[in-house]
Amino acid sequence: MIRTGEQYRESLRDGRQVYMDGEKVKDVTTHPMIKPLVDIKARMYDMAHEPETADIMAYEDGGEKFAVGLKLPYTQEDWWKKRRSTDRLFEEINGVVTRVGDETVGEMWSLYDGQDVLNEVDPQFSANIKRHIAKVIDEDPFHVSANTDPKGDRSKAPQDQDPDMLLHVIKETDEGIVVRGAKYETAAPYSNQAFTKPTIANWGNEAYSDYAVGFICELNSPGIKIICRTGFATRRPAEDYPLSNKFDEVDALVIFDNVLIPWENVLFYRHTKAATFIRATLHRYSAFAFVQRNLKYADMMIGAALFNVRQTGLEHQQAVQEKLAKLAVYREGINAHLTAAISLAEESPGGLMMPNQSLLYTGRVHACSQAHEMIHIARELCGGQICVTPDAATFAGEETSEWLEKFYSINESWVSTDRRKLLAFARDLMNSDYAGHRLTFQLFAQSPPFAHLGAVYRNFNWDGPLRFVKKAAGLSDNVHDQKLDGHQDSTVGRWFKNHTDMVGK
Repeated sequence: MIRTGEQYRESLRDGRQVYMDGEKVKDVTTHPMIKPLVDIKARMYDMAHEPETADIMAYEDGGEKFAVGLKLPYTQEDWWKKRRSTDRLFEEINGVVTRVGDETVGEMWSLYDGQDVLNEVDPQFSANIKRHIAKVIDEDPFHVSANTDPKGDRSKAPQDQDPDMLLHVIKETDEGIVVRGAKYETAAPYSNQAFTKPTIANWGNEAYSDYAVGFICELNSPGIKIICRTGFATRRPAEDYPLSNKFDEVDALVIFDNVLIPWENVLFYRHTKAATFIRATLHRYSAFAFVQRNLKYADMMIGAALFNVRQTGLEHQQAVQEKLAKLAVYREGINAHLTAAISLAEESPGGLMMPNQSLLYTGRVHACSQAHEMIHIARELCGGQICVTPDAATFAGEETSEWLEKFYSINESWVSTDRRKLLAFARDLMNSDYAGHRLTFQLFAQSPPFAHLGAVYRNFNWDGPLRFVKKAAGLSDNVHDQKLDGHQDSTVGRWFKNHTDMVGK
């Protein structure tokens, strides 16, 4: 049954080992750098119970209520509901959060689609996947995913350096597997569990590897230490940095110091081809929620830029309109890809409804590859004052307030207070430490740019253009409509069986 915000907060008081700035955190729900995101996630839980938003955030099944974001998608309408619930959350919290659960549980659905492949390794894994998907829906935990390892020297195979640079299994017991290593994980300090999986690794030609392991990890497990980077919240006044103080999603290095993973939590193990298969299909669902965040971020840039040019009377200049139009094209390009991905959704190998894969992955490339250019255009439209404006304390200072009120008041509609707030918002959105962190995170959160393009390559339908050109150019029948190397067929099983040498390549 769907939890309340207070039940979520209580679930975090579980003895977890969390460290910030070299000190152990006593209670993550009250720590000043972690509390803002705990409060946002708690707000999301509470919205599912409130009359105004319950029908958007939750659905009923058998007299029980469950989270829309965690529901297995069987229809296009399921995806429209997921999109509406996520948008409603962002409108409620007045910002964008990447890790709230809906964008990571989709990775489990990819495993659900790949049960036939994983059964080749061990039928137990398929049963574990089904059970954990049901558990996530029933118990409503904050479920995230752990992906990137420290990696070490990437010119070497993991076996040729400190073995802990990639998370690996060190032994098997009757109770389960014991793992060592580390993973970088956003939201680990304030989430309940993580789907922990291999990064894009170089296993060479090995058929089996102790590094090829995926499991569900309870983040209060003995042997786990969560070492956080310093948060942005509280470092500067909220009046000057409204986004940094509310929406910083704390990243952490999660240490696995001989952690026991029960067999029922192991989703795949040792088989490198199975691990490669998982990496290739990992984002077929979760990419949708990820790209949806870019859409909302584009709205924030457009709003900040448009308010600024209207304040200063530049809206009617052609050069300004052209820059605004570029932002609109970027925004609507993301919107079009998301909309089309639902409208042309496809049935998955496991019987789920997955967004059209080619449109979804090309939309992700469009959103991520142009983000930095759009930020720079929005900076231009906001003008140089976003980097030279004094802080709120100076606007309130006894000897300075009169001058700042004079020079920052534009007209009766835009007085100095509103002008300062808008400039502070734009600065934090595009120019602050938080803004730089968010841009880098946007480029690498799901996978690096080359992997984004690789996903497009595997999912684009190359056959259509080949057939058209063959006919239009009058090519002979000797020219075969063969598949391009690495191209993914419509079913996951065929893709896997036809590319058993992928790891070697």
